[in-house]
Amino acid sequence: MNPFSRAFLLVFAAVFPAIAVPASAQGDLRLHTVVIDPGHGGKDSGCVSRDRKTYEKNITLDIGRRLAQKIAAGYPDVTVKMTRTDDRFVELENRAVFANKNNASLFISIHVNSVEKGTTANGYSIHCLGQSRKKGNDLYSKNLDLVKRENAVIQLEDNYQTTYQGFDPSDPQSYIIFNLMQNAHLTGSLTFAEDVAAAMGSKPIRHSRGVSQDPFWVLWRTAMPSVLIEVGFITNPDDLATMRSDEGRDGIAENIFRAFSTFKQRYDSSMQVTSAQQEEPKKEEPLKENSQEAAAPAPAPEGPVYGIQVLATGKNMSDTDPFFHGYKPLVVKSGKLNKYILLTDPSLKTVKASFGKIKHIFPDSYLVKIEDNSTVPVR
Repeated sequence: MNPFSRAFLLVFAAVFPAIAVPASAQGDLRLHTVVIDPGHGGKDSGCVSRDRKTYEKNITLDIGRRLAQKIAAGYPDVTVKMTRTDDRFVELENRAVFANKNNASLFISIHVNSVEKGTTANGYSIHCLGQSRKKGNDLYSKNLDLVKRENAVIQLEDNYQTTYQGFDPSDPQSYIIFNLMQNAHLTGSLTFAEDVAAAMGSKPIRHSRGVSQDPFWVLWRTAMPSVLIEVGFITNPDDLATMRSDEGRDGIAENIFRAFSTFKQRYDSSMQVTSAQQEEPKKEEPLKENSQEAAAPAPAPEGPVYGIQVLATGKNMSDTDPFFHGYKPLVVKSGKLNKYILLTDPSLKTVKASFGKIKHIFPDSYLVKIEDNSTVPVR
């Protein structure tokens, strides 16, 4: 274990509570604030096209501005903030701090991908916090080169070794920190990531590289559902041509806006159900992890049933994992993701009756309908 990892283990318990306060604790139950983070800026140009004429920092800023305008016009009740609105350098840590201080409900970081050699790599990808794979005894990401490049921005900052407590973006062992914590907003992040993947479709960038979990520092430090979107490859001629055009950049922003609309509707709907349940004047026994209710396994779905999704992850988790607080989840496979769903029942009314209590334990949970081994959010 490197010195950074060893030191982090000692301070983890003291630091984590300070960075994991959910925005919902502020009392606003709707999606009230979104922070858009155009990657790079100022002295940090990000990726550069092979002809040296196009910079990532300019593409991300333009898409970020367009997205902000679309959200502000479509949802006047939502406060839209940007980590930068012009060509300036913003420290990686301060991007997350900005989102946390503004009590954001959602954090969207926009980037552009590249490869050192070749021009065939293309397409968009969406990333949430996590460790996606293991190699031998070393924790690493399947997108480690991308992760290292994005995290290496910290080396442009003054006193970065002090600010980031010795974190070395080029050392795979430093990434052990991302495996030491349970991201409280992973379900919400993965849900929005899936919304983005669906909205991006096949245009204006045609190829999807999917959704993955990777250890990006900026996502780790945010205390709300957060995603990082690589909108295309600056080293691919077709992707680059799209990102150089006004129509292409506006199309990308429009896709992300449509994903935001889907996510907001689901978010607000689930919060309204939670609020209604909490306002009902009924007495409930305190939740006991070993109670008969908590230990009862979810019934296998025969036809349409309803439930409360609490987690979506690529990991295979035991139904006795402490994360589930004694509840036995139903697992629904969705591609490479496992969706964990509690308290399934043929009656939506019955499931809604327990939603307030589950929402208190799992803030990012939401109602779903399960049919034909697939899930659909219930609004």
